[in-house]
Amino acid sequence: MCIFDFNRAIVREPGCSVVSGIRTDPNALVDYEGILSEHRAYVAALRAAGLSVELLPPLEQYPDSIFVEDPALVFPEGAILLRPGARSRLGECTEIRDVLKRRFQHVLELEGDEFADGGDVLVTPKNVLIGTSRRTTRVGANGLVAKLHRLGRKSRIVETPEGILHFKTAVSLLDENVVLATARIADSGVFAGFRILVVPPDEAAAANALRINDTVLVGACFPRTADLVAREGFQVETLPVTETGKLDAGLSCMSLRWRAQS
Repeated sequence: MCIFDFNRAIVREPGCSVVSGIRTDPNALVDYEGILSEHRAYVAALRAAGLSVELLPPLEQYPDSIFVEDPALVFPEGAILLRPGARSRLGECTEIRDVLKRRFQHVLELEGDEFADGGDVLVTPKNVLIGTSRRTTRVGANGLVAKLHRLGRKSRIVETPEGILHFKTAVSLLDENVVLATARIADSGVFAGFRILVVPPDEAAAANALRINDTVLVGACFPRTADLVAREGFQVETLPVTETGKLDAGLSCMSLRWRAQS
């Protein structure tokens, strides 16, 4: 199963309220025009890679709604509506529900106290890894395991190292056998059997790269990581992520990607 083969994507345009999004450093000043420019470059890269992109309108009442991967997961078999661990983001699920139902025959939903963010979910060839974190609870992870099983997907719950916001903050899959990761994830033992490329210590955020078809997207502010990935034979495209990074986010967060059947 080729898990990088995409032809569809859903993204949401950032609203002006994005400058008030959740972030670790409350003093980090986020520039709206900068975020908008980075988002447009991101959408252009998806389209250049061969994806048909549905651009949803901004949601000013939800500053973090640009990060559409947190409230939902999508697969060729169907979609799962999640429940983000940051309670201020729960309304985003309601806003994207009808979008998913227009695109997918099967849309499953987490319920009640099942909290999980898409940023904690990494799809690998053998199974779907679900990292427990500040945003994804054990109850939520168990609920997600059940929903993934209904879509015919095997999954495994793992622990996100302390101090890392999301599991995918620290790791991304480059191909069926290679991951790009921080040293802490590399040392965790989660990726036994994979070849691990460790990002430079001063470019830890670069671990959130994104493979789209034949292209690996890497933040332009991480030149050493981009070189590392390119030396491994991957086609690399660098994108600006400076403002996006101030919101503790990266390249995987800003889209839902899947292969739709013709």
